[in-house]
Order: sequence, then structure tokens, then C-alpha cells
Amino acid sequence: MTNTFTALGVINPIQEALKALQITAPTNIQQLAIPAMLTSKKDVVAQAQTGTGKTAAFGIPLLQLIDRTNPTVQAVILVPTRELGQQIQSNLTSFTAHLPEVTSAVVYGGVPVKSQIERLKEPAQIVVATPGRLIDLIERKAINITQANYLVLDEADEMVTSLKESLDTIVTEMPNNRRTFLFSATMPGAIKQIVQNYLGKNPLEISSEMETLGSKKITHEYVVVEPIEKLDVLMHFLNSRLGQRGIIFCKTKAAVNKLAKNLAINKFSSGAIHGSLSQPIRDRMMEQFREGHIDILVATDLAARGIDVREIEYVVNYHLPEFYDMYVHRSGRTARAGASGYALTVLQQEEVHEIAEFEHELGISFSAFAKATPQQIEENNTVLWAKKIFKTKPNRDISPELKEKVQAVFHHLTKEELIDKLLAEKLA
Repeated sequence: MTNTFTALGVINPIQEALKALQITAPTNIQQLAIPAMLTSKKDVVAQAQTGTGKTAAFGIPLLQLIDRTNPTVQAVILVPTRELGQQIQSNLTSFTAHLPEVTSAVVYGGVPVKSQIERLKEPAQIVVATPGRLIDLIERKAINITQANYLVLDEADEMVTSLKESLDTIVTEMPNNRRTFLFSATMPGAIKQIVQNYLGKNPLEISSEMETLGSKKITHEYVVVEPIEKLDVLMHFLNSRLGQRGIIFCKTKAAVNKLAKNLAINKFSSGAIHGSLSQPIRDRMMEQFREGHIDILVATDLAARGIDVREIEYVVNYHLPEFYDMYVHRSGRTARAGASGYALTVLQQEEVHEIAEFEHELGISFSAFAKATPQQIEENNTVLWAKKIFKTKPNRDISPELKEKVQAVFHHLTKEELIDKLLAEKLA
């Protein structure tokens, strides 16, 4: 296969935009998908893990396939989450830096529809959408996809339920001779059924085998804890990674909220994201994480889709994922763009036997992480306690008289003596 975008048939304006993004060589899935979409008339089914450049794999050929002189909607990209939709829209905007005549828009639920209706009154040749909001806009006559000849289903395995309920409505609006491109990390039976029902006969099937999780430079480790020590062990690990960015995955929204609250109490630079948060809060949290204003993001699996940040040094599975492909998606958030990564899974004793199953199924190897000793945890918690004191804002409501009395108690102590006494009291 080729290692240049020129050989794949990518036009110069897009190549210039890619160079500005420091994207100089196509990934495996891009080498397979771009020519398949550009040179064939068939539908395409592509299997590729997260973090392998899927957006460019379908985005680049779409930008070349549409008629740039026609302002109507010509391509629809369906996505499972708002965050992924926003990320794809951001990428498309970057790819078209030298193609001002190409326009795109993103629409999703969870926010007032009025502003999106106003946006769609302007030209948008490519529309990125969550299925529910797209149907809402179709029913409101706010969008016309009757001339959309291209349909992309991105991360299809994460929106099987919504696709089952929505595809009939969406596809009915589109031309019968449309081309459909399905991208998915895994191919469960429900996805195969969608391929059979909605894609043409004998679609091109491509698989990015070189980009499997096992081939990525990720160190996989696990640590076995008792429930009572789980948070303390995690905080000890996080303290060893200060200044690095990471994502902690929890199974439920309630668990995300609880863990994020504990991290905030202990003054970690962190935030939370899950489906029940309002869109403005999610947008703000994502922006803070992308811009490096917070180091740790606590998230549910679905809410984390669309996090395309290259400098994520580690991922923590605070709860063991239920499915193998969930582990793939989680771990794939690190080691992006050829970098090395790290994934730590926190287990209880009764879950340890499952590690061998994950190794066999995913073709990876786990090592045991050296759990912090009770003394290390105590010392770590003491450091966290000191940080809490350091970051505590002074209470301006304390009376000057009380302040004077307390100062009189400590006035003869040096700083070192005061710290010695505080530590003795803390550790007593």
C-alpha cells in the first residue's frame, strides 16, 4: 500500500490542509478506505479501531465526491454522540481550509433546535447529525436530504439501537441510488443485519488489521483492590501522574459523579462528562480538557466518544468494561497518532479471572500493577491533605479577635516546627 496522500488521489487543497495539521502520511484505514470510496461505485463496510484516523478516511473522499458547485445537502454523516459530531465537524472544517466553497454543519439533540434550524437555512453540503435530531429536523421540514447521495454511519456499533429505530425514516428521505459507508470498530450481529438491510449487494469490505489494539504501543496493567481501598489506590496512582492528561472510565453516570466529586474534594485537576449533563456543561468540560485546563476527565463510555485529544497519556478503567470492544474504545483514547500509551484496569478479586479472557480475545498482554502499600497510601493521603490546606481559600468571616488568639498560640513556632506538629496531629 502507498504511504502518500497523492497516490491515494487526494487533491492538493486537502493535502495542504493536512500538512498544516501535521498529517503527512495516511494511516492503514485511510489507505484502504479513501481509494475504495473514490474509485468504486459500491457501498463500503469498514472495520477499524478508534484512534486510527477514521474521520479522515471517510471525510476526505466525501469532500471530493460532492459537487462543490451545488449548495444543497449531498452527504449525511450519522454519529452516536454530540461530542463525536462536533469533533467530526471540526475536522471537516480543518480539511477544507483551502476549499472555501465547501460547507458543512453539525446538528444534535440536547440543545434548542432553533439555532440549528437557522444554521440550515444557509448552505451545508455535508451534515453531521445524531439520528434523533436529524429526524426531528426532517419532520419540521428544516432540512432536505432528498438529494443526499452519500450516507456515512460512523461508530455504528455504538448506535445500533438508535439506528434500528431511525434508519428507515432517514433512508426513505434519501435517493435510492445513494452510496452508504459504514464504519465500526466491531461487527456484532446487529451491525451485520444493518449491512444486509440498508447497504447494496456485495459492498466492499475493508478491515484495518494493522491498526488493532495489540499493535498499538499501549502498556496494559491491572491492579486488584478491596472495595474500601479502591479510591485511595486510584488517588495514589493519579498523584504519580501529575501533569499528565488521562481519562477515567466508570460504568454509570452515578459512579462518574461520585468519583469526580471525590477527586475535586482532593484538589485534583479534574472534570466529569456523561449524557445527563446539559450540553453547555459538556461543551465547557470538553473544551477545558482539550485546552489542557484540566488534566483528568471522568467519563462514561458513550460520553467519551468524540474525544480526539492526542496527548492523553493514560486511561483508567475504574470499572471493568462489560464487553471487549468497550475496552478497545477506552484504551484507544491513548496512544494516538503513533504515541505510546498506558491503560490501568482496577479489579476486585472476583474479576481477576476475566483478564485472561480479555487477553485472548483482544490479542494483548496484561501485567500486574504494583499496588500501593498501606504506608504509601497513608503518605499519599497526607500529601493530599496538605494540598487541600494549601488550596483552601481564607475565611474572611473569621473575626480578627479569634484570628489574634490563634496566632498567639503559634506565633513562637518556626514554619518547620508548625509543619512537624501538623503532621504529628494528622498522623496520630
